[in-house]
Amino acid sequence: MNLVNLADEFGAIDIYLFDQLLRGRIDANMRILDAGCGSGRNCHYFARAGTPIVGIDVVARMSDLPVPFAQAKVQALPFAGAAFDCVLSNAVLHFLPDLHALREAVAEMWRVLGRDGILFVRLASSIGIESRVRRLDGERFLLPDGSERLLVDEPFLLGLGARLGGVLVDPLKTTNVQNLRAMTTWVLRKT
Repeated sequence: MNLVNLADEFGAIDIYLFDQLLRGRIDANMRILDAGCGSGRNCHYFARAGTPIVGIDVVARMSDLPVPFAQAKVQALPFAGAAFDCVLSNAVLHFLPDLHALREAVAEMWRVLGRDGILFVRLASSIGIESRVRRLDGERFLLPDGSERLLVDEPFLLGLGARLGGVLVDPLKTTNVQNLRAMTTWVLRKT
């Protein structure tokens, strides 16, 4: 298979989500919620694979999103408890205003996640760039790349996961982008 076919097959799917697919942790039979789907970069592959996936976002539906869509906040999901086998939140939570809103969002995603389900989260963190970020007001930081983000750290994520009763599927993995920003992958299983 050449690279053009790979791009046709997988689209713009997040590489860290792709890693979970390769490991068999997320599969085509799971009911998936993309919480904060935006333009649907992670929805397209699942839709082509026939996976039951729903996208939500605070902005109105994108016209080319190939999956069912609901306009909603991540902190107030319009779904019954245990409605999904996998909840994705990719590059969403660091746009929330504070850690209280982040905790609410994670609690909501956890609520709609069924037993043995997977919570996949990628978000901005201070891990590895602690001395390079500058606190603004409250819990928001100015990153070296010039962006403003809500940042978490390792103790916060491990503590929140423990309070939920979740089990880490992988150790926290943080990508440091040339000391300009850091993105952490946090994957939990609900037991």
